[in-house]
Parts: sequence; structure tokens; C-alpha cells
Amino acid sequence: MVMELAGARLMGFFGAAGLAPDRVEQAVTELTAALGDAPNWGVNLIHSPGEPRLESQVADLLLRHRVRRISASAFMDLTPAVVRCAAAGLRRDADGRVVRDTCLFAKVSRREVAEKFMSPAPEALLDALVRDGALTAEQGRLARLVPVAEDVTVEADSGGHTDSRPLSVILPELLALRNTLVARYGFLRPIRVGAAGGLGTPGAVAGAFALGAAYVMTGSVNQLAAESGVSADARELLAGAGITDVAMAPAADMFEQGIQVQVLTRGTLFAARAKRLYDVYRRHRSLAEIPADTRHRLENEVFGADLDAIWADTERFWLRRDPGQLARAERDPRHRMALVFRWYVGNASRWAIEGRPERRIDYQLWAGPSLGAFNDWARGSLLADPSRRTVTQIALNLLEGAAVITRAHQLRTFGLSIPDSALTFRPRKLA
Repeated sequence: MVMELAGARLMGFFGAAGLAPDRVEQAVTELTAALGDAPNWGVNLIHSPGEPRLESQVADLLLRHRVRRISASAFMDLTPAVVRCAAAGLRRDADGRVVRDTCLFAKVSRREVAEKFMSPAPEALLDALVRDGALTAEQGRLARLVPVAEDVTVEADSGGHTDSRPLSVILPELLALRNTLVARYGFLRPIRVGAAGGLGTPGAVAGAFALGAAYVMTGSVNQLAAESGVSADARELLAGAGITDVAMAPAADMFEQGIQVQVLTRGTLFAARAKRLYDVYRRHRSLAEIPADTRHRLENEVFGADLDAIWADTERFWLRRDPGQLARAERDPRHRMALVFRWYVGNASRWAIEGRPERRIDYQLWAGPSLGAFNDWARGSLLADPSRRTVTQIALNLLEGAAVITRAHQLRTFGLSIPDSALTFRPRKLA
């Protein structure tokens, strides 16, 4: 998908969330070999409060492979890993200006988080990174002169991690915040503010640009593309979704904190079953405390196996991924219960990717209302045909449609009588 977008002069980020470092490194190696220093590709770095070692490992490999663009998502605060990614490529050019070899795109949905990314990194954090050898002294000094991220993506009501904010509310607020911080710190370069979430039709994209977005980023709708890596079975479920066929469910990576993600509900019981697991987790302190009848129903209706077998599988997984989680589970029975419940929440995504028919009812597919809006817009057009629904055609039609609608609105503001048909755009084959 990333390579297809790069070939069309669009930007794509490889979705590394949830993947083991060796899988991320494999993808980075392939992308680097194919695209080199092309300016329109990057890799995602997701905040992993439950696995800080994993976050650090992914950051290390991105810097080691000199990945120039990193999309930082789901961060609730600045961490050493994300600050290191932002500051590691800082240097001065021949004219003495601060330039950065690594560009951080920070995806945010809250004002307080946006302010951290739009400001210089905290001195204490920079001093610690310099002291540990993760940054040079010069990089630590230069990081005090620039924001952590010069590209900030405002995430509205999206699939996955979301605060469900309307774009028309959150984007203007963060644009105003950007102006305040640029003036406060005297940054010489502007901070670009883009938009994401709720962008499934040309009208929505046009609206984002009308609100002042410097760029737009799509997410949920890309899962419909042939190149998405999601199974054909899962794409069929996604293609049947309407705007109300979504709900919030516990997140696998932040299960114990109660963080939720927005997922598809049409054709799958994942949201209801994951919420049921979290309810049991809240009411009990260990697996041993769960009443026998509740345990029996969970084993038969959710896991499809007894919890002892699930724990054995969970143990093997964490032994490879992060043995520290097992040590913690030995000390804390409630954490052990959380790891067992995360087995279901985490595997539900893998079942959707692999297309496991016996687990179709458990598919976890991140989606927001914009996916249903896209399906309504694409119905009866070339984008309704799965074989012609490529990531490039989706992106180009959204952008061209947004341009057409924007021009029609411009004419209307000049007093021209514009027919309703001029404010619509039907998908077509675009080069």
C-alpha cells in the first residue's frame, strides 16, 4: 500500500502498531530498498505504555534505518522514544539554520497533548537523552529551538484510538493553539496542521481544507483497498457497513487502562465480547476469583478453549515478545488475568487479517462513521467493485472530488447560482 501511494506521489505510512520489531524491520528494509530517500513514505510509531521496551525498540530501528518520516500516534504524553525520533536528525545547515533529517507527524486529538508536540521538548527529557548517549549535545541544544513535531495531524472521530471529537470543533481550536505557540517560541518555520478522522467522502475532505487543514490523512477507508493486507472476507464486512455500524471496545494495547478503540459492529460480535471481558476484569482481582459459571460461559462463548490453555498460549507469546510481562503476571494475578483477556482482543485483529472463517464473528476491524459514508458514496461506482478499489483510486477520487466541490463553493460565494449537482462528485477512474 505504501509503495503504491508513493508511486502516485501521495504519502503513506506503514502501520507498524501491534507488530513485533522484527516484522517492522522487515517492512522497513523492503520499503527502503524500493523507495530509498523518496520524501513521501514513512512508518508509524505507536505509544505503548504497557510495553515501553517495544516502543523503544521500534524507535531504535526506525532511526537505525534512517526512516525520514515517522507518524507518532496514540501518545498521551511525550516519551523518550518519541522525543529521540524528533531530535535525532537535528543539525544546522551552511547558513546556520536548524534543519531536521527526521520529520515527526504527531497525531493528536487533545489540546494538552497537541501543546506538548507543538512546543520544544522538555529540558529534563533532553538532558537525560544526552546523558544516556541517545542524543548528541548539539542535538539536545537544537531541540530547544524547535517544536517536537512540525507536522501535527488533528484526529477527529476516527476508527481505532479516538476521542470522537468533531473535526469542526477540534481543528480550529488546535490551529489557534498553533498560532499562539509559534508566537510564544518564535519558531522560524510554521507548524503544519493536518486533519484525520471522519474523512470518507470528497465533501468531508473539502470541509477539512475549508477549516484550514494543511493536508489530510485517511485511515479506515484504506482497509477497503485491495492492497490493505486485510483478508477479502474482512473487506466484505467493511464494505457493508453503514455510518451507525460502529461502537467503542477495549483496546488490546491499553486494556488495563480502560482505553477504547472504535470498531465495526456489523457482522461481528467483537465489541460486545471485548466489553464483556473488560467488565469481568473490573469486577475481579484474578482468574481464580471468576465464578465457575461465568468462566464456563467465557470459555465457550468467547475464547473457544479453556482458560488454562489460553494462558499457556499467552505465556509462549510473551516469552518471545517481552518476558517481563510474565514476571509481572507472577507477582500480580490481576495482570495475569489481563494478559489472558488480551489474548482474545489481540487475536481478533489477526483473525480478520488472516480471514479465519471459523472466527468471523470475532473479527476486530477498526472503523469510524466515515467508512459508512464512503460506502454510501461509492455505491454503484467503480469504487464499489473490490477489484478496482485500490488505495490510489480511493485517494485520488477523494482529492479530486474535494477540489471540484471546493471550486463550486467558491463560485457560489461569488453569487453564482450553483446547481446541487455541482456540489457532488461521483468516483471515476483517475490517473
